[in-house]
Amino acid sequence: MIKLTGYKLMWMMVMFDLPTETKQERRFATQFRTFLQKNGFEKVQWSVYVQFTGTLESSQKYISAVKNNCPPVGDINILFFTDKQFSNIIHISNRDTGKLKEAPAQFELF
Repeated sequence: MIKLTGYKLMWMMVMFDLPTETKQERRFATQFRTFLQKNGFEKVQWSVYVQFTGTLESSQKYISAVKNNCPPVGDINILFFTDKQFSNIIHISNRDTGKLKEAPAQFELF
């Protein structure tokens, strides 16, 4: 049995730059943001969303879903990082420094 630690648990970040010049492009961008939110991604910034995926292997379904729902134009990047790295992110909002949302609770069985 593999022990899952903060160094093996993964987060997936979806970053995108979608055109919004025309009404149709704005609709595509809105549909993509709505898709991300409905599939458990949380907004970090306007075009940056994160999702806790567990292991890297279990994130394949999210990658496929993003690929299947991406708009016909624009750029989308997917980045993976460990739970430990995520816990070290420094968030500054209105000059107040803090942490991003806490990772989902993890249970240990004794």
